[in-house]
Amino acid sequence: MVDQRSIGVAFLYLLLLLLFESTFEQQVQQQQQLSSGIELTALFELRSSLGLRSKDWPRKVDPCSSWNGIRCENGSVIWINISGFRRTRLGKQDPQFAVDSLANFTRLVSFNASRFLLPGSIPDWFGQRLLTLQVLDLRSCSVTGVIPSSLGNLTNLTSLYLSDNRLTGQISSTLGQLLSLSVLHLSKNLLTGSIPSSFGSLMNLTSLDISSNNLTGLIPPAIGALSKLQSLNLSNNSLTSAIPAQLGDLDSLIDLDLSSNDLSGLVPQDLGGLRNLQRIDFGKNGLSGSLPVNFFPSPSQLQVIVLRNNSFVGDLPEVLWSIPRLKLLDISRNNFTGTLPNSALNDNATAAELDISQNKFYGGLTTVLRRFSSTDLSGNYFEGRVPDYMHDNASLSSNCLQIVPNQRTLAECVSFYAERGLSFDNFGRPNSTERPVPESGKSNRRIIILAAVLGGAGLIVLLILLLLLVLCFRRRSSTNHRGIGVEPVPAGETPSPGVAINLSSLGDLFTYQQLLQATGDFSDANLIKHGHSGDLFRGILEGGSPVVIKRIDLQSIKKEAYLLELDFFSKVSHTRVVPLLGHCLEKENEKFLVYKYMPNGDLSSSLYRKNSLEDDSLQSLDWITRLKIAIGAAEGLSYLHHECMPPFVHRDVQASSILLDDKFEVRLGSLSEVCAQEGDGHQNRITRLLRFPQSSEQGSSGSSTALCAYDVYCFGKVLLGLVTGKLDISASSDTQMKEWLERTLPYISIYDKELVTKILDPSLLVDEDLLEEVWAMAIVARSCLNPKPSRRPLMRYILKALENPLRVVREDNSSSARLRTTSSRGSWNAALFGSWRQSSSDVAVIPAASTTKAEGGSSFKQSGTTGSQGSAQNGGGDHSSSRRRHSKEIFPEPSEAQDIERQDRD
Repeated sequence: MVDQRSIGVAFLYLLLLLLFESTFEQQVQQQQQLSSGIELTALFELRSSLGLRSKDWPRKVDPCSSWNGIRCENGSVIWINISGFRRTRLGKQDPQFAVDSLANFTRLVSFNASRFLLPGSIPDWFGQRLLTLQVLDLRSCSVTGVIPSSLGNLTNLTSLYLSDNRLTGQISSTLGQLLSLSVLHLSKNLLTGSIPSSFGSLMNLTSLDISSNNLTGLIPPAIGALSKLQSLNLSNNSLTSAIPAQLGDLDSLIDLDLSSNDLSGLVPQDLGGLRNLQRIDFGKNGLSGSLPVNFFPSPSQLQVIVLRNNSFVGDLPEVLWSIPRLKLLDISRNNFTGTLPNSALNDNATAAELDISQNKFYGGLTTVLRRFSSTDLSGNYFEGRVPDYMHDNASLSSNCLQIVPNQRTLAECVSFYAERGLSFDNFGRPNSTERPVPESGKSNRRIIILAAVLGGAGLIVLLILLLLLVLCFRRRSSTNHRGIGVEPVPAGETPSPGVAINLSSLGDLFTYQQLLQATGDFSDANLIKHGHSGDLFRGILEGGSPVVIKRIDLQSIKKEAYLLELDFFSKVSHTRVVPLLGHCLEKENEKFLVYKYMPNGDLSSSLYRKNSLEDDSLQSLDWITRLKIAIGAAEGLSYLHHECMPPFVHRDVQASSILLDDKFEVRLGSLSEVCAQEGDGHQNRITRLLRFPQSSEQGSSGSSTALCAYDVYCFGKVLLGLVTGKLDISASSDTQMKEWLERTLPYISIYDKELVTKILDPSLLVDEDLLEEVWAMAIVARSCLNPKPSRRPLMRYILKALENPLRVVREDNSSSARLRTTSSRGSWNAALFGSWRQSSSDVAVIPAASTTKAEGGSSFKQSGTTGSQGSAQNGGGDHSSSRRRHSKEIFPEPSEAQDIERQDRD
């Protein structure tokens, strides 16, 4: 029998324990509840000034326990996180950097507003009132203005994130007073000036990112004193001079990125001290010389090496070929030379990507290439046969290889090998060891050969001229005339490839059953859209990988279309082209192509998206993302036009063919229309010369859709869509397109930035600095839309212009009214503005609505001096025609309409 006294003691003990726990919980709750009336009022003021939704910060509840992103301690707010919050409908109408109530939180440790729209400048009182702050995160908030020098007073600050904003001015040297700082990120802004040497005092810094700004000057040697630094990113600036040797003292450095600057000189030997380095990127600089012997001190750690677009020479250190953890080796576009090693590889080495294109490597392909899953060897002097172990996706063009298309000429290969005292295998043909006979012993023979060649060439030219006359006559009789400013629709008939396609090189071979399972029997729920070359479906492969599958019905679509696309993928591999993962060709009347899935779809569907299922309002892509997409698409088209031989024409450039991955990186899709460019520039000129007078007014393109100029025209419509928000205009009829261009183009002027605001997408929030970039893109778009194909800029010049938009509108704008020869460095700019040199008949008609002053903005005026009016009305007379005789590599005088506009403004 249990002792009643023991039961009583146990009961009393349990009661005391429950009472203690209850008291402890009450104390904890009291500590976590907000006890300060001042801070409670400040929270509601912040809620109102920022337009935060009641869903995130509801009324009539304790903020410390029920508000998202609020944390309290001892009755005070210590942590505020509104990252990614959405404003109310009223708050979206006039968003501002309205956070004055933060000054009342005297114990605030962290304020995180990343990805929350805060257009405005950082208040100077931040560095005077928030002295307890340890974390300040304002990434991607659209913050403007300068970085306040008062932030140097926040001595408790450990993390400062200000990246991806619109900050201007110089970096304050007072940031060097933040001795507790561990992370400093200022990337993707508009900062100018030099990097403060005071940063050498930030001894606790582990990550420094000032990339993608407009910084100039030298890299401060004092940065080499930051012994704890693990990541240093100074890329995409205009930093000059040599790499300081002191960077070799950064023992803890893991990631070093100095790419896309103006650095020059040799790589210092002292960088051999970076023993923990895993990633190094020196690409797109002016570095020269050979690599130091100890440049890679700890190859076991390295994973990414990028040295592309420099002027490096000499042999590569052999250690590069056997780094065990290597994922990427990109040394393209240098002057490296030598042969590939034959040494055995580490069996545990990981698969990697290799790009050594556009160098001077020679000799045969060796087993060292086995370890690379993707290889680009183009633009070298490799000889011999391609071994069986080479991957099918390898790029081998412009070499001296046997039985491989698109190689260098025999003369180029023989000359290269002869200069080095080596023998060339003569592409495997007989007499490969035969040496050239001295000139003195072959003079008569050469004269005979030259005469025969010239005679044969003359006969060929005569035949070509006759053929062109026939073609011009046929084209004249069959051409349907189109209105000014409208490109002809690409022809539906596509030629079949002229060579056999190696299907084994085109990804995996899928069975029809696998594709049925991946798409749910090609259910309508997985249908993305009906494309002009087949239906597109979402799919999930057995391993969980998302894909896009194109089903091609050969009963309704010509067989040549999918064969042409397969032939294209067998020849081209580029990061800006959507990856083809495989195919299924087992069914007679249906063929299937499998592509990598792009999470953000295409540009036409991503420009505007619903905020959520609850909120029907549309969110549009910001300007920085739009410019990034334009540059990515230009890179892809520039590759097709200028790096492929022969050049490829996309022929279907529009918003729906610009695909976007999870980071909004561009991949070109809709490749069923791609074909090699028709003829070359000389043939096109001859065709124009021989064209009958009656055919001189054919469609605005003035040429076939199989010319690169057609892609440029279509890309101009995409650029104009990014500026105006009207991407769907490309799918409209020719008449609608003509009318839209006639209404829109007059508002794009190289002399008046404000005019472009009249056609600007109203959903874009653009400040004064970004408006110049918008203006520049509009100018590039109008250049692309020139009715004369010969006056449209080349795609490589368009890419340069988009990468340097401020140079388009700042550098040569004031002096473009006079003709002058440009330097080679400015040739892309000259070629761009060259498309503005045109007769008055080429200039789009200014609509009547624009002749009077529009409400709240500038206007075009048709009045002016009598001479100007006469010139405009009569097509410019002799003045216009005389300008045409100048070279394309000059800055043009403005067209007559632009002259009138400038005179009125002056």
